[in-house]
Amino acid sequence: MSTASVLIRPASAGDIPAITAIYAPNVANGVASFEYDPPDEAEMARRQAAILAGGYPYLVATIDGVVVAYAYASAYRTRPGYRFTVENSVYVSPVAQGKGVGKALVNRLVDDCAALGYRQMIAVIGNLGNHGSIALHRACGFTVAGVLPSIGWKHGRWIDSVLMQRALGDGDGSPAA
Repeated sequence: MSTASVLIRPASAGDIPAITAIYAPNVANGVASFEYDPPDEAEMARRQAAILAGGYPYLVATIDGVVVAYAYASAYRTRPGYRFTVENSVYVSPVAQGKGVGKALVNRLVDDCAALGYRQMIAVIGNLGNHGSIALHRACGFTVAGVLPSIGWKHGRWIDSVLMQRALGDGDGSPAA
């Protein structure tokens, strides 16, 4: 699979089966998500619709027309003081990992969120040992802001969360609009 034909575009309802298939193994077998049971397509469609209704970007990356990754931004916290900060989520199919697809997707998400006026992006990464996601975010300009040790319980063990942060646009260099 060549990355020469990578296309990043807004996600649609028609992408839900592929998005669900990419996310499910991360829930069932991994610790990137602290969910225990993989959500079905109806639930993933509900989540996508809520994110889009909130005005946040939701993107997919395709190679040769096949969805191989997705990413979206959502509210970091609901209190008004956080309204200029978003949290990102990104999941890349194993067939596309290590090929620059995730980096292209996150960079586009960063650009889209900056264009919408957001000033900070937070990545909440499950598992301090998730070297791939940490490296991806670092390559996209994020820095580690902290680690929450043993914050979640999954697969019979305590799991850390790594918080990474990246300024968008002017960041904190000018007053918020």
